[in-house]
Amino acid sequence: MSTDLPDLRRPDGSPLRILAVDDEQMLTDLLAMALRMEGWEVRTASSGLEALQVAREFEPDALVLDIMMPDLDGMAVLRRLRESGSLVPVLFLTAKDAVGDRVAGLTAGGDDYVTKPFSLEEVIARLRAIIRRTGHATADDGQSILRVADLTLNEDSHEVMRDGTEIELTATEFELLRYLMRNERRVLSKAQILDRVWSYDFGGKSSVVELYISYLRKKIDAGRTPLLHTVRGVGYMIKAPQ
Repeated sequence: MSTDLPDLRRPDGSPLRILAVDDEQMLTDLLAMALRMEGWEVRTASSGLEALQVAREFEPDALVLDIMMPDLDGMAVLRRLRESGSLVPVLFLTAKDAVGDRVAGLTAGGDDYVTKPFSLEEVIARLRAIIRRTGHATADDGQSILRVADLTLNEDSHEVMRDGTEIELTATEFELLRYLMRNERRVLSKAQILDRVWSYDFGGKSSVVELYISYLRKKIDAGRTPLLHTVRGVGYMIKAPQ
């Protein structure tokens, strides 16, 4: 277990549950070993169909999911999880130069990716980041309640409300909204958003930001006075109505 980073556990104090999915047995064995050293409970699967079955039984807090698998690929696994109502965060494993796969995986509802070959330390770091977004770790900076007009975001409980109605967001949508709300009335560029929310860029594939802004608009602004605004040629901002 890491000694220089805070311990991440489930809200009830039990170990986090991670499901690692890859058809390379040696790779899943290495991942399982590294994840268990963090003090986490780990299950593995070697195919997409097995991953769906284990996910139903195990109820993991995060998935490490290979995109290329022989039966159901990672995209299909993610799609079925989302269709079943699961918002479990997903860290994709992708081929070194498959930029299209990375962007497709994230726009399909994944939360992050690492490229093969990767270091186990990088997998752990990225998992910790996406798990913190889902509420398994308390925000350690600033106040816990952010407000813009009638929209509130609780950084501790990860509850989002607008005009008294609860809004359900994925981990990445929540992180994007939090970043916007922490910078109310400030225009944020796509590059800034990519760097802050995803911690890397896509080599110019900034369309993922547009996609996630559209997701937020549908959930936050639909049928209401808009809070999210596009500043053409510059970026995006959130602000209360005048």
